[in-house]
Amino acid sequence: MSFPVHAITLDLDDTIWPIAPVIVRAEDALAAWLREHAPRTAGRWPVTASRELRERMGSERPDMSHDFTQLRRLALQHMFEEAGDDASLVDAAFEAFFAARCDVEHYPDSVDALQRMAGRVPLAALSNGNACLRTIGLMHLFQFQLGAREHGVAKPDASIFHAACERLSCSPGTVLHVGDDVEMDVVGAHRAGLRSCWINREAREWPHRQLEPDLQFPTLAALADWLDTAHALETNRP
Repeated sequence: MSFPVHAITLDLDDTIWPIAPVIVRAEDALAAWLREHAPRTAGRWPVTASRELRERMGSERPDMSHDFTQLRRLALQHMFEEAGDDASLVDAAFEAFFAARCDVEHYPDSVDALQRMAGRVPLAALSNGNACLRTIGLMHLFQFQLGAREHGVAKPDASIFHAACERLSCSPGTVLHVGDDVEMDVVGAHRAGLRSCWINREAREWPHRQLEPDLQFPTLAALADWLDTAHALETNRP
């Protein structure tokens, strides 16, 4: 399939890097920080308990479900206060967590593929997560990063897709959104009027009968190959 692509928006977690090992390392880094700086909190809130608290916070505060940073900070405040430690430690504790949260290991194909795609069309990051591309070292490949926290609403809400298209000065039908999540990325992009590409690294079966992604690839490298071919076809048309 070939169609005009004037810009690409990309999900981050589980699209450019796997997120599960990152969160495990970040939670371990937080636990180590707590053992050193707030041992009462560390004893009261081991990793499993703090994870459960964070998840409960998300359920109890649906108004903040799009803001992972604030939910994490609220959970930390609760932990410190219940353990009798100084709640002013929240900032430093969060920084310990967040530094590890941004210490990602990319999929082997990701960086080269992003460099190739950025040489063809503008790229923008569009994520529900709170990773920082500047800290990670990829910001130079993107025009901007738009997160659910900054926008105020998470994918699959159409408004976050439309906000990205507006910043890219592109109509939705000429923007390709790329991501791993069926509902948040592919269905969300489709309903917002964007083209969609499903990055399906685990060879999952597509679950919907009513709609399908415009493109499906096992890696970002395969998408970059497709974009190279599509660009060549567009350039060579009379």
